[in-house]
Amino acid sequence: MDSRDARLLEQYTSLEYILLGDLRDILEESLDRESRRWLIAVLDALLETLPREFDLEETDGYMSEVLERYPNWSGQVDRLHRDHDLMFCKLKELRGRIDGDTWIAPFANEVRRDLRDWILKLIAHRRNETRLVQTAMNLEVGTGD
Repeated sequence: MDSRDARLLEQYTSLEYILLGDLRDILEESLDRESRRWLIAVLDALLETLPREFDLEETDGYMSEVLERYPNWSGQVDRLHRDHDLMFCKLKELRGRIDGDTWIAPFANEVRRDLRDWILKLIAHRRNETRLVQTAMNLEVGTGD
């Protein structure tokens, strides 16, 4: 990845972090049309940011530095890579559920719960990516005696 792409990825990652914080704040607010409007704006921004971020992560091959060192970790890398599409599709589905005119408390509470779950899954995904890269870069396989 060239330095320009690395800077872009850093910017998208920072934006994602800010948007997730905004999303958490909105989910803590009361359920009204104003909070719904803000919720839609944040979700739209995430739906625009995530694919760009994922594409940049995949520019030179997703987690290629991990697979170069440990090709047998391809199952873990493939699972994390598949998560990109799953998380994007789930967020898109949740955004679609908010489009309807019925923003009543039971429905809104269900969407709120599902969005919180989605946030936790994205955070866990990022943590797993970081852990895998750190492990690959720090693991020293001995030659034995």
